[in-house]
Amino acid sequence: MILEHALLSVRAGETAAFEAAFAEASALLARQTGYRGHRLERCIERGGLYLLLVEWERLEDHEDGFRKGPDYPEWKRRLHHYYEPFPEVPHFENVVRGFASS
Repeated sequence: MILEHALLSVRAGETAAFEAAFAEASALLARQTGYRGHRLERCIERGGLYLLLVEWERLEDHEDGFRKGPDYPEWKRRLHHYYEPFPEVPHFENVVRGFASS
């Protein structure tokens, strides 16, 4: 599994519109080959900062399948104008995983 990580800085005054647009655009992610799930988290300390985490089966599912696929232009149209600056999107693979005990 690959974890896509993006810190999204949303323009001031546009967070509500961004959250609504993201909720709708999420369907574009969910139908991709290799998609396993995603989370969008809002920063408590810094308004307008979000963390997007997307789980993919393989790096290629994101880089080649989604970003070069037919749904990406619509994703871009719906969301990219909210970001300032445009985010870097690195990918990670698990090294150690821990869970709280009951």
